[in-house]
Amino acid sequence: MKSPQICWISAGDPPDAFPDIEHAFDVPDGLLAAGGDLSAARLLYAYSHGIFPWYSDGQPILWWSPNPRCVIYPDRLHVSRRLDRALRNSGFEVSFNTAFDDVIGACAKDRPGQDGTWITAEMCDAYRGLHNDGWAHSVEIWQGDQLAGGLYGLAIGKAFFGESMFSHATNGSKAALIALTSVLLENNSSLLDCQVESPHLRSMGADMIPRKQFANELRRSCGNLTPFSNWPGGRRQIKHFRR
Repeated sequence: MKSPQICWISAGDPPDAFPDIEHAFDVPDGLLAAGGDLSAARLLYAYSHGIFPWYSDGQPILWWSPNPRCVIYPDRLHVSRRLDRALRNSGFEVSFNTAFDDVIGACAKDRPGQDGTWITAEMCDAYRGLHNDGWAHSVEIWQGDQLAGGLYGLAIGKAFFGESMFSHATNGSKAALIALTSVLLENNSSLLDCQVESPHLRSMGADMIPRKQFANELRRSCGNLTPFSNWPGGRRQIKHFRR
């Protein structure tokens, strides 16, 4: 039997030059295409159609659309009583888009048990550009003057596409996720894409949904390719942990 061939995209191809996501490989799960570039137009098209880049230094850009897809519906976020108590006693404060470079830098650092990082210098430059254009955003968790945790991702229409998170203090990334979902709820955003499953995300109420369902929800959430700009200013206490 002939092995399936991966679709190759050249940097000069239009932003929408991806195969249908239903053509993604089963093994490795979700591999869809290789090549192309990290231009803003290509990234925005990719995310709004259920595709994201994930690769390491020395590899071509690899594009993925796994099945099933890990998502969080903001109104279904789960915060245990134990986590609620810990966060209320943590002294954490939250800000948005005040330290994007610090957040993406922290996410890009090597972590115990990992062989390098997939957040390459090229990826960092691309998402900094998207941040400057109002598409990429960061959530920062502070403990005094120290950055205790955070996350970053893209907001398109009524969907947020989480890219990475980190913790420098216990529960720092969980606090960032709670703060993010609170803002999404305040603005009637319907979907938080987590890309791939992890025990951390499942403990917070993440669901695994079929890729086709995810694509249908994106069509409703990202019908208008517009940035999300209604972020709170300054630093503040997180208002709600448990709902």
